[in-house]
Amino acid sequence: MLLLSKKQDWLGNVRGDVLAGTVVALALIPEAIAFSIIAGVDPKVGLYASFCIAFITSLIGGRPGMISAATGAMALLMVTLVKDHGLQYLLAATLLTGVLQVISGYLKLGSLMSFISRSVVTGFVNALAILIFMAQLPELTNVTWHVYAMTIAGLGFIYLFPYIPFIGKILPSPLICIIALTGVSMYLKLDIRTVGDMGELPDTLPIFLWPEVPLTLETLLIILPYSAPLAVVGLLESLMTATIVDDLTDTSSDKNRECKGQGIANIGAGLLGGMAGCAMIGQSIINVKSGGRGRLSTMIAGCFLLIMVVFLDEWIKQIPMAALVAVMIMVSIGTFSWESIINLKQHPLSANIIMATTVVVVVWTHNLALGVFVGVLLASLFFANKISHFMYINSALNNSTETRIYDVHGQVFFNSADRFVAEFDFKEAIDNIIIDLTHANFWDISAVSALDKVVIKFRRKGADVRLIGLNEASSTIIDRFGIHDDPEEIEKVMGGH
Repeated sequence: MLLLSKKQDWLGNVRGDVLAGTVVALALIPEAIAFSIIAGVDPKVGLYASFCIAFITSLIGGRPGMISAATGAMALLMVTLVKDHGLQYLLAATLLTGVLQVISGYLKLGSLMSFISRSVVTGFVNALAILIFMAQLPELTNVTWHVYAMTIAGLGFIYLFPYIPFIGKILPSPLICIIALTGVSMYLKLDIRTVGDMGELPDTLPIFLWPEVPLTLETLLIILPYSAPLAVVGLLESLMTATIVDDLTDTSSDKNRECKGQGIANIGAGLLGGMAGCAMIGQSIINVKSGGRGRLSTMIAGCFLLIMVVFLDEWIKQIPMAALVAVMIMVSIGTFSWESIINLKQHPLSANIIMATTVVVVVWTHNLALGVFVGVLLASLFFANKISHFMYINSALNNSTETRIYDVHGQVFFNSADRFVAEFDFKEAIDNIIIDLTHANFWDISAVSALDKVVIKFRRKGADVRLIGLNEASSTIIDRFGIHDDPEEIEKVMGGH
């Protein structure tokens, strides 16, 4: 199961993966520090987690080229735990989060991604693009004009550098943006915010440590209410990001293997003093846009991150935040599905409502899981309503045999069960009823109950009712849950008890 990927995943795009991984590593540093601050822990907790998670998922994850590290969505869920119980309980919760995710992988919960509609994915992507942009606004408020000038110059580097002949296609423009603006800032000695202002960088490599918490049921009851949501949000964001990278690279990935990989990565992070994390859509898109495709890019990102913060910290501290803001603005612009705006007129109203609702809920609550849940719920309701309208019944009277034949077409389930019953004429005086189910499917106990109601009502009127044409699937559920052919149950319903 957890075997190393094919040679192509590692050595098929070495130059592109190394350069892209370097860009991602630079962009990961301020985010890992910021997310640590959100969670209320030391910056090194986020940095160690980002290194460990990226490194492990590069080896055993199911989606080559995807970047996983400490994330804001996960950090928000940790705040209360850290505040009430401290870092050691956070590390224990991280371990349990990983265990739950590994179990999810073995239960093949990654396959549930097939239930998330394209409209929900689009809404999720657009919401993340908006959140990524909004996250940059604090760096652009109450600042000097130098910051705006540097940010605009950074965007200029990012979008114009690729047009330079030859070299523009070899080097990723975000990396050039970071190097150039750092050089300008140091040369002009600009008084602007830098990575060093975000927090103290670690000066040692991470070491193995077991969380200093008692191994008791009480500890489990403390961390489980945090670990369960962390596991759900982490898998949801990781699987959604994997789907997006699948589309960007026109390749497929193993979602169940990704669940296991994310879980093992979080277990590793907890044992090295890091917080729980998951896939990062912003960094993954930076990686892909910068030319990263294979597992090497993810490993390079994790390893370079650790090397830079531990051994090159004096240089890393000089990177102006404006350069990284420019990179993240590029990410938000590239992430947003502008095509979804153009397609509003062409797409069905229901699809537009699902997409817009997902965006609003995610942006309003900053809760990715809640937004996707609401989107999936809406999509399910719209689908059920649409399918129910395709159920209809034709009837014909055979005068010679005094038989009424009802020909049922479509899907009978909870949303169409009442309409199914309403299609029959119970007031007609008729001796024989044939219900032809050749073109119908019964899906749940609501449908079976509706069929029982129809048959029993006709029999109460003294009619002989026969069912014909049942397919195997419908026959199975009707035989198991139906009562119209059970004498004891019929006796109860028709007045025996």
